[in-house]
Amino acid sequence: MELNELPGSELILPGLEDLYHGRNNTIGSLLISIASTRLTAAGLDIPQVSLVSEPELALYNHLQIDRDDAYPYYNALLNSLNSFCAALELKSKYR
Repeated sequence: MELNELPGSELILPGLEDLYHGRNNTIGSLLISIASTRLTAAGLDIPQVSLVSEPELALYNHLQIDRDDAYPYYNALLNSLNSFCAALELKSKYR
């Protein structure tokens, strides 16, 4: 199973690319920052120098710029992040 086949990869993989290019304030890169410890433990190589402090607040503030009610979208993004993390953890467990 490739990373692009995992649920939520459409958010996480572009975010990873953003981090490698120094863009740490995109939705995907902020999601990675939120779960960086979990993702790293599951084998994902994340550039640590680019991570935002308090990524949950940064993500919510980012979403409020474009949306009147950012909370439902914020929760949906966190659910997608959790799905990706869980699938990656299973993948790394059964290698």
